[in-house]
Amino acid sequence: MIQLPFLRENKELIKERYAKRQLDAASTIDQILSLDDQRRSTQQEMDDQLAEANKMAKKIGDLFKSGNAAEGNQLREKSKGLKDSANALKESLRKIEEEQIELLYQLPNIPQDKVPAGKSDTDNEIIYTEGIPANFDHEALPHWELANKYGLIDFETGVKITGAGFPLYQGKGARLQRALINFFLDEAEKAGYQEVIPPHLVNEASGIGTGQLPDKEGQMYHVTEDELYLIPTAEVPITNIYRDEIVKAESFPIKKCGYTPCFRREAGSYGKDVRGLNRLHQFDKVEIVQITHPKESGKALEGMIEHVKGLLQKLGLHYRIALLCGGDLGFAAAITYDFEVFSAAQEKWLEVSSVSNFETYQANRLKLRFKNEAGKTELAHTLNGSALALPRILAAILENNQTADGITIPEVLVPYTGFDKI
Repeated sequence: MIQLPFLRENKELIKERYAKRQLDAASTIDQILSLDDQRRSTQQEMDDQLAEANKMAKKIGDLFKSGNAAEGNQLREKSKGLKDSANALKESLRKIEEEQIELLYQLPNIPQDKVPAGKSDTDNEIIYTEGIPANFDHEALPHWELANKYGLIDFETGVKITGAGFPLYQGKGARLQRALINFFLDEAEKAGYQEVIPPHLVNEASGIGTGQLPDKEGQMYHVTEDELYLIPTAEVPITNIYRDEIVKAESFPIKKCGYTPCFRREAGSYGKDVRGLNRLHQFDKVEIVQITHPKESGKALEGMIEHVKGLLQKLGLHYRIALLCGGDLGFAAAITYDFEVFSAAQEKWLEVSSVSNFETYQANRLKLRFKNEAGKTELAHTLNGSALALPRILAAILENNQTADGITIPEVLVPYTGFDKI
């Protein structure tokens, strides 16, 4: 959530940056600032009336002590009127603040200056590419055919048990999935991230804290009876560990990682792009999260990018990095880099990771603060990244490592799988 003082002081700059998102937020910004004027004037009027009532209280006491009960009662009535008026103003103030916060929730994060303007993923900037596409001397099969051929994933039974988008991993497919999870967790630990196992359901306050609510409410599975939400990513519970906290500046950077299943409704997704593992309602992911001093978040983002690059290099995958344009930028992100691996069998790029800096946007919602060198309370910066999301990584490994008589397992995974070929 954008900080009100920053919004007031940088209104034109913010409108200009929102243009990168193809967003005209002028009306909403003006409404918020108008409400802020009302809030401040109402607060001042309420404070003045309460102060006057407090002054009267002392005078009333003196009048009764001096035996002037008639004037004391008259002043008491006037004081009661002031307090009633102040209570009415307090209720007005509450309504103004509620309306203001609802409008602030509608504003996405402000894109960084280096974020390119654009409408969709076609306007993203490819900033880095590594590796070469796999070259086959046989007909390359897509991963869903390979999974069926070698008995790795049973999509049809998953549909029977639950529905489309809930695959059933089995045999060496299940073992390969678990190998990837353990590999990613071990690499995160080597990079200084502390592993946590967070809850897989969160309350509304947690969803609001990281920006999933109310923006992505329609994409989250909602357990209505208990007012809980299945997590779309481990970012939500891990970052919310620090909601309503004042952390010690000397503890920066705070680095956490965690493996969780993730649940997304993916409403409106259909067609060839959702075949097999390309887009699921339930999938596994290892997430890395950092909480940093604002001066260090840029450096932290670079470190997270290098970490994900290292994972893909060790897996031997051909990948590229895209700097997302404003129109493709997530609601809470100030800047995001997407990692995509190339599927030679499908002849397309598959997104496998997003690494983002949220700056103070999430921290303001979370009330996640620290005390700076001057002893003043300041908002921290939050960052997160997929390291990595499993479905498309698994798809890329199957498709790019296929041979005429099987699938070769990347060398780095063999100690985890116990086999080097399927």
